[in-house]
Amino acid sequence: MSDLETSMPPVQYADVNGVRMAYYEVGPRGVGTPVVFCHGFPELAYSWRHQLKAMEAAGRWAIAPDQRGYGLTVGPADVEAYDMEHLTADLVGLLDHVGAPKAVWCGHDWGGIVVWQMPLHYPDRTAGVIGLNTPFMRRGPADPIAIMRARLGEEMYIVHFQKPGEADAILGADARKSMNFFMRRPMPASTPSGDNALAAISGEGSKGFATERKPGDPSVFPLVRMVEAYSAEFDPRPKFLTDAEFDVFAETFQRTGFTGGINWYRNFTRNWERSANLPNAVSGVPTLMVMAEMDAVLPPSAADGMEAYVEGLEKKLVTGSGHWTQQEEPEQTNAILLEWMDAKFLKA
Repeated sequence: MSDLETSMPPVQYADVNGVRMAYYEVGPRGVGTPVVFCHGFPELAYSWRHQLKAMEAAGRWAIAPDQRGYGLTVGPADVEAYDMEHLTADLVGLLDHVGAPKAVWCGHDWGGIVVWQMPLHYPDRTAGVIGLNTPFMRRGPADPIAIMRARLGEEMYIVHFQKPGEADAILGADARKSMNFFMRRPMPASTPSGDNALAAISGEGSKGFATERKPGDPSVFPLVRMVEAYSAEFDPRPKFLTDAEFDVFAETFQRTGFTGGINWYRNFTRNWERSANLPNAVSGVPTLMVMAEMDAVLPPSAADGMEAYVEGLEKKLVTGSGHWTQQEEPEQTNAILLEWMDAKFLKA
């Protein structure tokens, strides 16, 4: 038996919005407002195993799907089928399937981008929003890929992902190697390392996407090239997954590849173009921003100023955590989520 089978509730399926979505559910269906946990890249519903257990123990209804193109949810071939309209509609379809009028949407990494869009696309299906690491990002004045290319360089990973097939092939050639690169804690500040690339993703002092890069400087966050050159044998960063937990991620992505998840990134421009008439602020629902102290890509500073365009925002900090917050520091994360849910939403 894999750790997926022993650590997660039984998988269920829902035919929603043109895909057969795999999802995992705990707690009393139909009682109270459900929390829907939305994972990021390169992750799975399994990333929320600790939170599902905590919600179940607290008597709360909670759901975690493998989202479009991930894990057991096979996605279409067309890149445009991974745009924000599809991703948000998938979640509404899942609500329809389980009979919930509204949900608290909780998202990490790319899942965070999606859940902050839910009150803009589907305000009538949104009871609340929790962003984990990922702040609400207002629609910018220009194509975000053009902005990132100019500011962060051609090999910054989101820009690099726009090249058809290249990142897919590099990351998918050896999924164990790729997941070893991704699934690590930040490098301790006291750990000496001659690897400047690993030091750059250690999290300490990072400005994330707000990094100022001078013309001619190397690209910021060139993750695809870093994976290419990576050797787990020489990686000083601590692990946070057991061998059995790591196997779930490595074996899944070895089977599926990374194209489904990368296609979400390939819709940044399309999403920007198609969002011109949407609100550019979040209002009318309770909101929580949970930040991770040592996240290099999405540091706490990324959430500075959110209060100006997210009504009633509350903020909490998870200390000692890098990017994979709900897995690195599950006890801190669970305590924050449950305290907020208990304050805002009755169980019945």
